[in-house]
Amino acid sequence: MGFMDQLKKVVVGEQGEAGGQSSMLDNLLDMLNDQKSGGITGLIQKFNEKGLGDHMSSWIGTGENLPISADQIKDALGSDKIKELASKLNLGEHDLSKSLADLLPQLIDKLTPDGSVPQAGTLSQGIDMIKKKLLGG
Repeated sequence: MGFMDQLKKVVVGEQGEAGGQSSMLDNLLDMLNDQKSGGITGLIQKFNEKGLGDHMSSWIGTGENLPISADQIKDALGSDKIKELASKLNLGEHDLSKSLADLLPQLIDKLTPDGSVPQAGTLSQGIDMIKKKLLGG
């Protein structure tokens, strides 16, 4: 199963209906592309500041991705961001953090196929492609 198929499975879920998961993916992609917050570069900085730089580096690099826990995701993104997203998506904070812990490493890995962060324009194109294929937007 290819990455897009796996991502679609996460987005659609086992019930076969896009909904909260698709909104979660849309919000995550927007966060990675948001230049006001630094986009993916800002996210890398947050992970480094929280001592999780090795995790992020493994997702960007071409080797195996290190796993991350829901608590580590909450620590890296900050409680306020998790609360904001959970409220927007009508999810519990732990459920959101767990979903992000599953999805974020794969997404970062696929958006950085050469082992480095692409320039903002190229990254935006990749994010737009994912949105069009999976979210119809």
